[in-house]
Amino acid sequence: MPVAAASVDGGAATMGDPLVDTHGRVHRDLRISLTDRCSLRCTYCMPEQGNEWLAKSSILTVDEIVRIARVAAADGITTFRLTGGEPLLRADIVEVVRRLAAVTGADGRPVQVAMTTNGIRLPQLLPALVEAGLDRLNISIDTLRGDRFHALTRRDRLDDVLAGIAAAQASGLRPLKLNAVAMRGVNEDELVELVEFAVAHGAQMRFIEQMPLDAGHTWDRSRMVTQDEILTALSARWALTAVPGRGGAPAARWLLDGGPHTVGVIASVTAPFCGDCDRLRLTADGQLRNCLFSTTEYDLLPILRAQTSPGGAVDAGIDGMLRSCVFGKLPGHAINDPAFLQPARGMNAIGG
Repeated sequence: MPVAAASVDGGAATMGDPLVDTHGRVHRDLRISLTDRCSLRCTYCMPEQGNEWLAKSSILTVDEIVRIARVAAADGITTFRLTGGEPLLRADIVEVVRRLAAVTGADGRPVQVAMTTNGIRLPQLLPALVEAGLDRLNISIDTLRGDRFHALTRRDRLDDVLAGIAAAQASGLRPLKLNAVAMRGVNEDELVELVEFAVAHGAQMRFIEQMPLDAGHTWDRSRMVTQDEILTALSARWALTAVPGRGGAPAARWLLDGGPHTVGVIASVTAPFCGDCDRLRLTADGQLRNCLFSTTEYDLLPILRAQTSPGGAVDAGIDGMLRSCVFGKLPGHAINDPAFLQPARGMNAIGG
């Protein structure tokens, strides 16, 4: 059952009040996973075979996604980020973007719609997505070498990803961000090359410390390339100057040789940014999560699919569950605590 939550001024929160947790963090970003399926099988994310996919009947419909989004926007969410799995595998992806782009917040301003994708279907879909109102793109690319890409993703699709990045560059969507998980013995010798590739394509490269989010629970801390190691490698090529004012953004950024180009590092393991986290997550099957590493979920499906509830009661139920989720948020993810438990779901089923 939803629990009472506090507003910014300490009183009882009601629909339309900001989503503030017990540590004073105001939540403005909702990550919406559209599917747990993907066209790749990255070793750090999911097994090549034997995946147990979410039941089709449990996947949120467009109407259900938009209903949640409208309540969230009224409560102060200003950005929807569409994730997966691979969001472009969803057949109605253009409709999802179009309808979310029409959602406005309490101030009447449209909510921003962003997407994280592997880029494979971008050449076919990007014009329609831009026309529908997509604002920003993040594209994942961990290596520029075909043999490594094949070994890492278990698919021979590097050329398709590169075509997607080229389409994104031509689209004019900015900022354009490229994401790479830095892995020892896999791609740590490509860090400079990846940044140079991003700069050449009008994008910002962002390196991500490998996190314990694989479905097989095989994460090994020794294989993770740390933020300090990443910066040391890049410093051999560029003078790095820290960019102040990160706020709730997951990536700390550095200017390359004074700018204008930058590189980002998401150091969730060695330099957690939990104290400024403003994100909530919605899984493809309607579960709210207040942290990527949470072992608790808040189920919206019974509220959304109650046959006898009037519309206002459904919206109130969504609002109450959002506030319960925020109220239950811990101060940090505790990856570095010996008692840390990896989430049961893999990254593809949680959403990035």
